[in-house]
Amino acid sequence: MSFEYPQDLKYLDTHEYVRLDGEIGTIGITEFAIDQMGDVVFLELPDIGDLVTKGETFGTIESVKAVEDLNSPVTGTVIERNEALLDSPEQIAEDPYGEAWLLKVRVNDPDEVLDGLSADQYRALVEGE
Repeated sequence: MSFEYPQDLKYLDTHEYVRLDGEIGTIGITEFAIDQMGDVVFLELPDIGDLVTKGETFGTIESVKAVEDLNSPVTGTVIERNEALLDSPEQIAEDPYGEAWLLKVRVNDPDEVLDGLSADQYRALVEGE
């Protein structure tokens, strides 16, 4: 299977991504990670107004195979969470880089994303190149 690695994202080695638009970061989980997990059955996300911290856990994603922590690629305040995914977590596999984002965060320091992996670096990491 061939996975997508959009160039406009920054990635963590724990498979989360962030797309920065001004000071708003959209956080999600990569197609590769979702494929590895199998069918997602439960998602736990922070509340609006909560602070997420770069490199720290902000929630969990549970599949039939495992429960995995979700780690934040940026520090900031949650301004939106994907309520549709909380109701139907299996939909995350349908459009992980579009409609199936997890959180929108007002980022404290947009330069933080520069530490993230590029699409090519992430692809090399997960495909073992």
